[in-house]
Amino acid sequence: MKTLEAKVYIVGAGPGDPELITVKGSNILKNADLVLYTDSLVNDELIATAKSEAEVLQSSGMDLERQVELMCTAVRAGRSVARVHTGDPAMYGAILEQMVLLKQQGVEYEIIPGVSSVFASAAALGAELTVPELTQTVILTRAEGRTPVPEREKLRDLASHHCTVALFLSATLAKKVVVEFLAAGWSEDTPVAVVQRATWPDQKIVRTTLANLAADLRAAGITMHAMILAGWALDPDLVNRDAHRSKLYDKSFTHGYRKGVKSGE
Repeated sequence: MKTLEAKVYIVGAGPGDPELITVKGSNILKNADLVLYTDSLVNDELIATAKSEAEVLQSSGMDLERQVELMCTAVRAGRSVARVHTGDPAMYGAILEQMVLLKQQGVEYEIIPGVSSVFASAAALGAELTVPELTQTVILTRAEGRTPVPEREKLRDLASHHCTVALFLSATLAKKVVVEFLAAGWSEDTPVAVVQRATWPDQKIVRTTLANLAADLRAAGITMHAMILAGWALDPDLVNRDAHRSKLYDKSFTHGYRKGVKSGE
């Protein structure tokens, strides 16, 4: 087995499918001496790939200080630590607070990116989130609930850009989402798609419109572990149209690797 450095590896495990972890992340998980993982979200099949002699602990019942204490103790004893998070740690991973305490304790750490649920959801829907001449921007955010958002990041203001919007952690706030989007000038028939537990065996997909979002989520029983994607890039009829082509592969478009050919040449 590969010997890892004695430090903390903050590993993105991907959205659920155990094959959707990076090769680097998988190698770290398989060789770490201590595996501390978000047991409510990370697939147990993935955690089962840890080496037999590894200490494997669930983090759901621990507070921040206890987690950091365990990681620091292990590293100071010369052991490697895989702190395994769902998706990509950079998105709502609560890793900054861990890094602050690890740095205060003089413990080295490294972040290993993972596949975010937003991209796993887009894949499950067969969607491109940035469609030429339709939208070239994706906003990743969440609706304001118990966790506040900065004043300049209110959903109504973000939605005013009329681009693709990806909402994490917002399934229980669907009514509020609809109100804010309509107030931003979105039409009621704007396509919306919701993917619950993207890439898991029990993955559920709901395609709806802004006007019907709250009712359709309620009917589907979706209240958590769901990604809401909204905007005209989510229109399922786009795949039936020969439009919105990119310039990159347009035969008339010249770039550094190919000279374009004008019509009639």
